[in-house]
This record gives sequence, C-alpha cells and structure tokens, in this order.
Amino acid sequence: MKEKSNRKYPTLFLFKVGISNIGEWVYFISLNLIVLNITGSALAVTGLYLIKPLAVLLTNFWAGSLIDRMNKRRLLMGLDLFRGMVIGFLPLFATSLPLIYVTVLIVNMAASMFEPASMAYMTKLIPPKKRKQFNSIHSFVTSGAFLVGPAVAGILFFIGSPILAIYINGFALIIAGLTTWLLPDLEKGKIVSEQEKANTIGVIRKDWQAVLTFSLTNRYVFVIYFLFSSVMLVLASAVDSLEAAFAKQVLFLSDSEYGFLVTIAGTGIIIGASINTLIVQKLKTSLLIGGGAVFVTIGYIVYAFSTNFLIAGIGFFILAFFISFANTGFLTFYQHHIPSDMMGRIGSFYNLLEAILIIVATGFMGIATLFISIRLTVSLGVFLMFVLSVVLLGASVLPSRRRFFQSPIADQ
Repeated sequence: MKEKSNRKYPTLFLFKVGISNIGEWVYFISLNLIVLNITGSALAVTGLYLIKPLAVLLTNFWAGSLIDRMNKRRLLMGLDLFRGMVIGFLPLFATSLPLIYVTVLIVNMAASMFEPASMAYMTKLIPPKKRKQFNSIHSFVTSGAFLVGPAVAGILFFIGSPILAIYINGFALIIAGLTTWLLPDLEKGKIVSEQEKANTIGVIRKDWQAVLTFSLTNRYVFVIYFLFSSVMLVLASAVDSLEAAFAKQVLFLSDSEYGFLVTIAGTGIIIGASINTLIVQKLKTSLLIGGGAVFVTIGYIVYAFSTNFLIAGIGFFILAFFISFANTGFLTFYQHHIPSDMMGRIGSFYNLLEAILIIVATGFMGIATLFISIRLTVSLGVFLMFVLSVVLLGASVLPSRRRFFQSPIADQ
C-alpha cells in the first residue's frame, strides 16, 4: 500500500502540473488576442510581457518570508483557487485595458509566489534518489503543454471565443487547486501562525541576510545557479525577444513559415523530453546541466547565423531538443543543494535578481538594434550565451566538485 501511495502522489502532482501549464498557455494566447482586439495595438500586447517581471519585482522581496512560514500544500491550493477565481472575473473587464493590466498583474503576483512554493513542496514530496527520473518526467509534462496548450486554445477559439478560453483556464486552475487537496500534507504542524510576523520589515531584512549568508557559504551552488540562469533564462529571454523581428526582417519568412518554426521547436522539445525520460538515469547530473546548456546554445548559434528557413529550423530543433536535458539536471542540482525549508526565501530572492537581469538584458538588446543590425545584435547575445555555457560546463565537470553531483547536501 505504501508503494502504491508513493506512485500515486507523484502522479497526482504531475497531473496538477500538466493542467496548470496547459491552462497557462490557453490563458496567455487568449489574453493576447483579447488585448489586440480591444486596442489593435501591438504595443499594448507588448505591455503584457512586461507585467510578469514587474509582478516579480513587487512580490518576491517579501514573498519568500511568507512561503517558508506557511503550510506549502495549503498555500499551493489557495494560490491555484485564487488565480482561478480572479481569471474567471477577467472577461468582465474585457473592454478596459487598465483593468485587464491590473488583473493580470494580480494573477502574476500570485504566480510569482506559486513557483518557489511548488518547488519546496515537490522537493519534500519526491525522495532524493527518485528526483532525477521524476524531474525528467516533469520536464516532459511541461514540454507537452507547449504543444497541447496552443492546440487546446485553437479548438476553443474555433468552437467559442478567447473569452470562453479564459473561463476554461480559470476552471482548470480550480481543478488543479482541488487536486492539491488530494496530495499529502507534508507539514501538518506548520500553520499560518507567523504570517503577520513574516510581513514585518525586520523579519524580511533578516531573511534577506540569511539568503546572502547561504549564498556566500555555498558559493559553488550560487555560481552554478547563476551561470545556468544567465544562459537559459536571462540571455535566452533577451534573444527570444527579437525572434519574430529576426525571422521576418532578417530571414524574410512569411507568417506561416514563422509559425512552422515554432512548431519545429515544439516537436524538438517533445522528442528531446521523451528521450530524456528514457536515458536520464544513465547520464550524470553535471553533464545534463553543462552539456545540455552548451547544446542549447549551439542551436541558438545555428539559428543566429542561418540564412534560410531550413537552417533556422535545424537550429530551432537542436536548441529545443536539449532544453529538457539541461532543465532536468538543473532541477535535480537545485533540489539537492537548496535547503527545502529555505526554498521560499532563496527562490524568491534569486527570481527577483533574474527578473531585474531579464529587464536589463532585454532592454539592452532592444536598444542595440537602434545602432547595429538585428542579426549582429542576436549574434552577440548568442556568442555571450555560448561563452557562459562553456564556463558552466567546465565548472560542472571539475573533478574537485564531483561530490556536488553525487549526493544531496541540503537537509530534507
């Protein structure tokens, strides 16, 4: 019975993750169309992309203190139900752009809290020896949402409208929240008794000092985290922000050809994630992190120097194929070396730094196109990605650091 429960709970968690991720794609695509229909302005749609990092800036400097002091299962369930209900009210504001922006900001602030809380709960739920395999399946589920989500959105648009899709997504988040209730309560003794204290300036300052102390004490973990984040998140986001312009203005692709490029990337993600689940136990975590990041940047290099659709498609496939390998290695490393009782504070603080770096890097890339060509801007960004990925690979496979990839250090 215990073995059956051990299989049931991870499956329930993955079901919840799948529902949430598919719903997020439906929500994202629907929201873009609603804003575009209201304003007819691409600039207004661009504003939606800035709300997520803004939400992180407004939330993450205090959210970690709250997350680590609360019962994670109750918090995850509450955040899902809250987001589902707020999104359900969004269509009522579908004629007012300011109200849409405010509602989306509130939803994204809740999502900013959800990510580190989910990571902390997942780390407690999955035994250390099973994390790498679980993370590969987790990556497959989230990757599948990349294809399934837009497909579901398309079907909903065909039978209804973006408004209907928004309602469906709100319902999906409520289902995800109720699914969380079926998961085990891993912190039965932890309640919201310190919630008010967690919001005081003194406690927040003390928690930031604790994160800083952890980062200085565990410098290698900090270096691996931010090398990986710089390559796979910060610089990748900055380069991706010019993706459409590069495809249209440099490669002169049609809308349908560009859409097919995205499909190729989705196919690469699914195939890579599928193979990853089959062979992940035979691969070292250090190679998954460093090697995966290097091959992702090689895909970006092929794309950056492409001259036609075929070469760009090959680049998209390569980078998408290896994303799952890199993410699985990084997730496993993170779970093994970040104390689960501090994941709320550490994750929130690191995500805050990432949001700032993404805004700076994306802004720099956009400004750079005013002075140099789009191709040269993308090429410089990709070259920096490659250099940092090689440094990451070297740091990951150092013989003196082998112990960091063999057994968990953090207390579970």
